[in-house]
Amino acid sequence: MMKHLDVIAFVLLLIGGINWGLVGAFNYNAVSNLLGDTSMVTRIIYGLVGVCALYNAYKMMQKKAA
Repeated sequence: MMKHLDVIAFVLLLIGGINWGLVGAFNYNAVSNLLGDTSMVTRIIYGLVGVCALYNAYKMMQKKAA
């Protein structure tokens, strides 16, 4: 179960990172362009990316403490 969660978190962070790279380099927001600027799905995707970032930060802190 945790391995699947780790993969999902990684994929969402990868999508978020690529999206922010596109925003920074080309002022192009792929998520908003694909799903709509203020759609509920877009907000959910952004929320999930944030949760995945916190999850991975927590995992990194646990590894450092061990």
